Amino acid sequence: MAKSDENVTVLSQLFRILGDETRLRILIELQEGPRNVSELCKRLKTPQPTVSHHLSILRMGEVVTSQRNGKEIFYSVNALEKHKYGKAFTSLLKQAAAIRLGKVVVGMVS
Repeated sequence: MAKSDENVTVLSQLFRILGDETRLRILIELQEGPRNVSELCKRLKTPQPTVSHHLSILRMGEVVTSQRNGKEIFYSVNALEKHKYGKAFTSLLKQAAAIRLGKVVVGMVS
């Protein structure tokens, strides 16, 4: 597979993960620090099964990590320097106007 094909595949996977409002809202909340599902539900005013489902997708995409503390599991944003597009991902979470992903620039409108 050519390098550009690999980049397209990784980008499409990243955008698929980020293509949901609830997942983006979870990530923005986790930027403030680790949270458990109950805290996320309260802050997002979203039911527990919905939050858990989206956290599962974020974990599978290696965007979020989890750590058990007794009976609770706390979620946090993965160390983004480990993610292929971590720098761009960080910019996106900080609500930048545009991010550069290699030669591609993606803009956001608020």
